Amino acid sequence: MFRNQYDTDVTTWSPAGRLFQVEYAMEAVKQGSAAIGLRSKTHAVLACVNKANSELSSHQKKIFKVDDHIGVAIAGLTADGRVLSRYMRSECINYGYTYESPLPVGRLVVQLADKAQVCTQRSWKRPYGVGLLVAGLDESGAHLYYNCPSGNYFEYQAFAIGSRSQAAKTYLERKFEKFQESSRDDLIKDALFAIRETLQGEKLTSTVCTIAVVGVGEAFNILDQAAVQALINEFEISGEEVPATESVAEEAAGGASADQGGAAAEEEAAPMDI
Repeated sequence: MFRNQYDTDVTTWSPAGRLFQVEYAMEAVKQGSAAIGLRSKTHAVLACVNKANSELSSHQKKIFKVDDHIGVAIAGLTADGRVLSRYMRSECINYGYTYESPLPVGRLVVQLADKAQVCTQRSWKRPYGVGLLVAGLDESGAHLYYNCPSGNYFEYQAFAIGSRSQAAKTYLERKFEKFQESSRDDLIKDALFAIRETLQGEKLTSTVCTIAVVGVGEAFNILDQAAVQALINEFEISGEEVPATESVAEEAAGGASADQGGAAAEEEAAPMDI
C-alpha cells in the first residue's frame, strides 16, 4: 500500500502535515474484530467479537486482565496488544509494590500513551498497530479510555473500535445518556446488543463474543461462556429487542455510514491475524 514518497518513514512529514505510517497503524485498528466498552458510575464492561482465521483454529484472546481493577480490550494486531497489556501489568505491579495502593486508571493510560507516542518519533521503531479500550475502577469511580496508536488517548462513556464498529457506535450514541445510572446487568445487556449490531445478521451466541466486567465490589473478571449464553437467552426470552422505530433509524444511519465505510466488507480479515 505504497502511497507516495512521504510514507516510507514514520518520522517524515508530508507537505499536508501528515504522518502516513501513523495513519496506517490507525487503519490496522479498523481491520481488527470489534471491541466495545461502556461504563456507569460503578461498573465498566468490555465486550469483543471472537473471530477465528478458519473453522479449524481457535480465536485469539482479545480481552486481558491487567490488575484486579483494570482490564483492556484490543482491536488490531493481537501481538502488539499482548505486549502492551504485559507492560501495563508490570506497571501496576511496580506501583502497588512501591505505594501499596492500586495504580489510578488515568495515570496508567497516560503512561501507555507516552509509550505509544515514542514509536511515532523514532525512525527505527514502528507505531503499535493496536487500539486499546482500558476499563477500570479507582477512587473517582469507573473509567473507560481509548488509547490510539498515535499516542492520543480519550475518555469515553461508551465507545467501539474495530471492523463494523460504526453500527455499534450508532447504537451506543442512542443509549449513552442512561449508561451513567445503569446497573451491572443493564450495561452487559447493552454491550451484547452493541456486539450484535456488528455481526450483520450473524446469530449472537456465547462462542462469538467475550464479556468482561469490573465494578464496585467486583474485581475485573471475564464471564465464562455459560454465563454469557444464559444472559443472551434471558434477554431474548424476555423480548427485549430493539424497538421497530429504532431499527428504522438504524437502517437509515447504516445507509449513511455505508459511504463512510464502503470497504467494511473487504475488512473481514487482514493478512495478519488481528
